[in-house]
Amino acid sequence: MTKKVALVTGASSGIGEAAARQLQKAGFIVYGAARRTDRMSGLAASGVRTLALDVTSETSADKAVAEIIAAEGRIDVLVNNAGYGSYGALEDVPMEEARAQIEVNVFGLARLTRLVLPHMRARRGGTIVNISSMGGRFATPMGAWYHASKYAVEGLSDALRLEAKRFGIDVVLIEPGSVRTEWGAIAAGKLRATSGHGPYAEQADAMAKSLDRSSRPGSRMTSPATVIGNAVVTAATARRPRTRYRVGFGASPLILLNRLLPDRAFDALIKRSSGVPA
Repeated sequence: MTKKVALVTGASSGIGEAAARQLQKAGFIVYGAARRTDRMSGLAASGVRTLALDVTSETSADKAVAEIIAAEGRIDVLVNNAGYGSYGALEDVPMEEARAQIEVNVFGLARLTRLVLPHMRARRGGTIVNISSMGGRFATPMGAWYHASKYAVEGLSDALRLEAKRFGIDVVLIEPGSVRTEWGAIAAGKLRATSGHGPYAEQADAMAKSLDRSSRPGSRMTSPATVIGNAVVTAATARRPRTRYRVGFGASPLILLNRLLPDRAFDALIKRSSGVPA
């Protein structure tokens, strides 16, 4: 039987790397893509096929998908994982940075999806797995543009699911909770640089400390990236995958509480858990 082919974006670290490794173990031919191929040497050594990809570039995206189609003739699973967290008070974040956040997290995802869809339609099947966040269902302080991008991914995925189903294509959202990767430390650094001084400094400092904690080895209130990788494999191999997988520390209970609590009560809960002063 011909092996299925998966493309994972943002595969150089964290969730993307874990998803690529676990899809390969599940029997897929896996292409791991990222801007810096030098950071994927470990993946390459394990048998994952690596390629350069900048999701903000039409040329780069076209080239990556064309290379896979030329080699394999198909893409059965697309894991849209490439993204980052731009944190800072809305008043402080330059509009250029806001546009960059949306360009990577939303338009980059849409760009790859548009390129892969015709090949999936031609085969009357495929699975698109979009890595969202519990932050696509509720917001935390200092993350306006990050949350805006993830809310957009949720809406885009819901609409695409309705459009693509008739062609045998499943669209799945993964909504991770707090995951132990370098993502938190990078977001904390951006937050301190953007809002570490001025009227929002106290809130920024508290939120940055919370983000930093999620990147520390052995942090108790986080889950390893492999937990999310397992969910990706489950979605990619299921005959009828769920539309959403809420996995990782805090995801299911916090999303449920967001639905049940009045807004101001939930606001208070989030501020308290983040250490942000009222």
